[in-house]
Amino acid sequence: MIEQVYNMTNGNDPMIEKVIQDENVHYIHMIFNKDEGLPEHFANSNVYMTVLRGTLSIALDEQDVHRYGAYSILKIPFKTKMNVKNLDEEVLELIVLKAPAPQTHK
Repeated sequence: MIEQVYNMTNGNDPMIEKVIQDENVHYIHMIFNKDEGLPEHFANSNVYMTVLRGTLSIALDEQDVHRYGAYSILKIPFKTKMNVKNLDEEVLELIVLKAPAPQTHK
């Protein structure tokens, strides 16, 4: 078999699932319930976020919070300050793609 196959978890339980982390790309599946999200941080690569369900509330650098619904795709530049939250009742499910893969220092 030439292809590699990866599976993601289906559900509503909060998670940050690192589906693929290789030298080319990081592909991360995230689920957040109301008032959950990521700690404020800076993008360590170009980040592409796809909202699968729910509403993403995100503040970038010093901007106010913007909200994006299902099927929205955001491109966030390297080194951008990010504050990612679910401020709504509905479960938020995201795919986060980092390309190129962040460099790890050994």
